[in-house]
Amino acid sequence: MPTLTVRHVTQYNYANPVVFQPHRLMLRPRDSHDLRLVSAELSLWPHGNVRWLHDVFGNSVTVVDFVEPSNELKIESVLTLERYGLGGLNFELEESAKEYPFVYSSDDRIDLGRMLDCHYPDANGELEAWAKGFVASRPTDTMALLTDLNNGIHRGFAYNLRHEEGTQAPLETLKLGTGSCRDFALLLIEAARALGFGARFVTGYLYDPALDGDAQSVVGAGATHAWADIYLPGAGWIEFDPTNGTIAADNLIRVAVTRDPSQAVPVAGGFTGNVGDYLGMTVEVSVRAVAPAPLAA
Repeated sequence: MPTLTVRHVTQYNYANPVVFQPHRLMLRPRDSHDLRLVSAELSLWPHGNVRWLHDVFGNSVTVVDFVEPSNELKIESVLTLERYGLGGLNFELEESAKEYPFVYSSDDRIDLGRMLDCHYPDANGELEAWAKGFVASRPTDTMALLTDLNNGIHRGFAYNLRHEEGTQAPLETLKLGTGSCRDFALLLIEAARALGFGARFVTGYLYDPALDGDAQSVVGAGATHAWADIYLPGAGWIEFDPTNGTIAADNLIRVAVTRDPSQAVPVAGGFTGNVGDYLGMTVEVSVRAVAPAPLAA
């Protein structure tokens, strides 16, 4: 992958100056073997006092205390990073996990904890029945099962870039047959949990090479993106993107991982003002390849 620049701008507008409550930002990824953060710039208007922390999942979180009222709030994050993907499905599962169903080790079960449990109501077992419909036989190939589940969402549901706040409950997505990337990620996570897999929510960005003129376009670029991680012994956390029907894709740029989508809001906070002061918000996201430096003569 080329070196990438991610620019994420969130702007809120108000009819009169308002007082901003503390804001919580999840915009900065952590370095790992598959992602190197070269630089990170954060610009704020109005100015604020910034402090950093790691949440319970180890994500990098920025907390901002704004120091003055304003009729505009603008948060701009610019990242330069290098992504080192697997280059395909280049991972090995432990022998015991190659066929489903399998049992996680006692240590894995303890550490996965609530990421093994379904979080959303399924009183009549509709979601569980839908997920079990992908199990061709018992035993069956683990990766084939998860690939079918991922593709089932990709091919069977219509993508809809929703602007409403929050994420649809999985049963709502099943009922409507449509959703955003966050909705599809949550549906996959809950379906995987219903089958006994450990799964978690991932928020970040999606690099679309088509924007640089050299590949077919992907769905979900131009905004924040979301997908699922599923834990497989021997391979670890594997990225499944049901929006695009991909697995371990190199163009996924992870910013944060959480148990539930509600814990992975890129920009969260409130304000104190009058009824009718809030006029709206805009979000701009671009992920572009950095042009290589010209060779010296």
